[in-house]
This record gives sequence, C-alpha cells and structure tokens, in this order.
Amino acid sequence: MSFSDFLRVIQARWKLAAAIVITMTAVALVGSLVWPKKYTAKSVLMIDLKVDPVAGTSAIGVMPSAAYLATQVDIIESNHVAQKVIQNLQLDANEAMRAEWEKAGAKGDYQAWLAQRLLKNLKVEAARESNVVEISYESIDPKFAAALANNFAKSYIDATVQFKTTPAKQYSDFFEARANLARQKLEAAQNRLAEAQRLKGIVVTDEKLDAETAKLNDLSSQLTASRGAVADASSRKAQALQNSDASPDAMSNSLLLSLRGDLSRAEAKLDESLERYGDNHPSIIELRATISSIKEKIRRETGRVGSSLSANSQISQSKEAALQSAYNEQRDKLLKLKQDRNELLVIEREVSAAQRVFDAIQARQSQMNLEGSNNQNNVVILNSASEPTSPSSPRIGINTLLGAVLGLIVAAFTTMAIELSDRRIRSTSDVVNLLQIPVIGYLSSHTDNSQRPWLKKPAALLYPMDQIGHSGRDLPTQGTAGRLH
Repeated sequence: MSFSDFLRVIQARWKLAAAIVITMTAVALVGSLVWPKKYTAKSVLMIDLKVDPVAGTSAIGVMPSAAYLATQVDIIESNHVAQKVIQNLQLDANEAMRAEWEKAGAKGDYQAWLAQRLLKNLKVEAARESNVVEISYESIDPKFAAALANNFAKSYIDATVQFKTTPAKQYSDFFEARANLARQKLEAAQNRLAEAQRLKGIVVTDEKLDAETAKLNDLSSQLTASRGAVADASSRKAQALQNSDASPDAMSNSLLLSLRGDLSRAEAKLDESLERYGDNHPSIIELRATISSIKEKIRRETGRVGSSLSANSQISQSKEAALQSAYNEQRDKLLKLKQDRNELLVIEREVSAAQRVFDAIQARQSQMNLEGSNNQNNVVILNSASEPTSPSSPRIGINTLLGAVLGLIVAAFTTMAIELSDRRIRSTSDVVNLLQIPVIGYLSSHTDNSQRPWLKKPAALLYPMDQIGHSGRDLPTQGTAGRLH
C-alpha cells in the first residue's frame, strides 16, 4: 500500500481516526489533571578531591575521578544511608508508613522495607567533568521531599565521616594492643641488658674494651722488649762463659780497665827491675806480689761480671715470664670481655629492634587516633533543598502531547486493521493490485481534485475484454468505491 492509498483510507475513515485521537488526548489530559501531583526537591553537593591534611591521602590517588564519583553515588543510594535517614527523621515511628507496610503484606524487616521504599523515589546524579552531585527526591508532599533530600545529603556526609573514623578507631585499638605488647618486649629486653651489664660489670662496652685493648697492646710491647733483653742477656752470659776476659761487659768495666792498667804498669816496672836486680831482690818480690794481687782482683772482678750477667739473664727471664703471664691473663680477659660484649651487643640489638618496633607502632597509633577523632570531610553542600512550589509531575502539556501522538499512532493502526478486514476499491491501484487486471483508462468525476490528485475518484473504469471474459467476479464500473466480491 502506497502513501496515497493510506491517505485515502484515513480520509474514508476519518471519523474513527479523529474519535480515537480525541479520546486518547482527553484521557491523557484528564489523567494528568486527576493524577496526584508530585514535587521534587533537589540538594546539590560538591565533593572535594584534594589531599586530606590529616590522612595525607587523596581520592584521586586511589581511583579516577569518575569512578570515585560513581562510588559516592552508590553510597548515597545504599541502605546504609537510607537507614541513617530513617533514624534522623524517626520514620520507623510513622503510623502512615507502618500502615502502608502492613497493607503491602508486612513481609520481611520493616526497617529494610522502609529503606527500599525511600530509595524508590530517590535520584542521584553526578555531573560530567565536575565534582558536583545532585540528590533529588520526589514525593506528593513538598515539605517531605525537601526534608528527605536534605537528610540524604546530611546522612551521606555523616556516612563519609563514619567510613573514615570507624576503621581508624578500630586500627587505633589494634595498634594500642600491639603497642602494649611491644612495650612489654622492650621492657623485658632492657631488663635483660641491665642484668647482663650488672653481672659482667660492663656499663659502657666500647670504652672499657678500648682501655683493655690498650693495656694488652702495652703488655705486648713490654713483652717484646723483655724478650729482646733476655736474648741479649743470654748472649752476653754465653760469651762471658766462653771467654770472660774478652766479653764486652768485662772489656767495658771501669774497675777492670783500671786494674788492667795497674797490671800493665806493674809488669812494665817488673821488667825494668829485673834488668837491674835479681829474682830474689826485695823490689822484685814486692812487684811480683803486687802483680799477683792485681791479677787476683781482675779474676775476682771478672767473676763478679760473669755472675752479674747470669743474674741479669735470670732477672730478664723472670721478667719475661711475668710479662708473658700478664699478657696471657690480659689476653684472656680481653677475649672474655669481647665475648661478654658480643653477648651484650645481641641484647642491645634486641633492645634497639624492640624500640624501633615500639616507636613505629606508637607513630601509627598516634596517626590513627588523629584520624579517628577527625570529623571533617571533603563534601560541601552547595544548595540545600527547599520546599518546591510547583509540581514536577504530572506534566500536563507533555502528557497531553504524548496522548495526542499516541492517539495518532493507534488511530492509524486501527483504521488500517479495519480496512484490511473489510477491503474496498478506492483507486485504480487497488484494482491492479487486488484483481490483477490492468486498467486501460477511467472517466473522472465532476469533482475538482486537481490540488489533491491522490484523492481523485474515477467515475468509470475501462477493462480489456479478454480479461473480463476470463474473470470469474463482478467488476465495479461506477465512480464510487465498490466492495470486492
């Protein structure tokens, strides 16, 4: 069916189409006038995404801005916020709400049903490329709508504060318990360190260790020098035993040098006297006695030098042994001191580690206490909802227009359905399409439809004779539309 055929059908059944359009428009108009009026109150919030000065974090660092705002919208539309609204307005004590719940069957929890009942009329939208969130609430009572919109905004702000402070308080309690354990461990480690220092007599480990090390180094130097002295004394003693007269000590002894000088002079004088006197001369005898006396003195003095070297060697060896014993004792003392120091260092490291853990937990606990007591939030109410003066629904003009448009559509489908159930010939195209017989011409009526050719009615139709002979049906020949048989 072409568009011109469709217009002919509408023209033929215009009364039915007009009745349908008028009826549906009237129904939409009357329904809009009779339907209860609803009012929408709107509250506007601005969510700041800057860094929290207390926690030191930002929502942008956690998730993108769009995702963060979408999360906030979900929070506003959650049962948690709705329950807060119910508590703030004491809606659970409202008799009308309870009667509506009982009328609905009183199934489930009343608080949950009431929260869902409130959320049905709530609409939350986040503006694009902005941090603004709009909270709209629709109700038949304008005051109730404004109260609900403002309370949802307030409850959301309270919820954001609660979401920050409640975990912080829980973490604060956790850190407090851990801090008590860490404090006990620190005190136990400090007590062990103090007891170990008391038992070992070490207060300042590094200073005492340095002093004992210096003492050991001094003993080591003395022992080395003593060993050198013992070696020197032993060498002098051995040389003196081999040839006491040629030993360095004997050669450097002043008394022996003097006696040797006296001996040389006495021997020289004896030689001179022997040239003049005989062996039995008193001068010769006296000189020989003097020489013997001098030699005896030299022998005795040489023996004393040898004895002195032996005594000196024994003294050096005794001193070496004493120094060696003192060195060994000091070394053992230093080794024990180092062992004690290592044990104390282990305990000191335990104390330091316990102190670091305690300080870290204390810092975290202080931070959590600060965050738990922070009642500030990053949400600002830009516009509070006020009581609306005009209803938001129903919209009479829009509803009437929609009723008219819907009426036109229903009218078109209805007329076409009726036309298809009772098909009639309204143009030459109907004959060609429905009877499958070509039309070679038609006589137009006296009606002037030059301006609307698609509505022109033929006065008579001319058919080919060969087609008429083979047709088993009556053909209309008048200008008015005929019914097909």
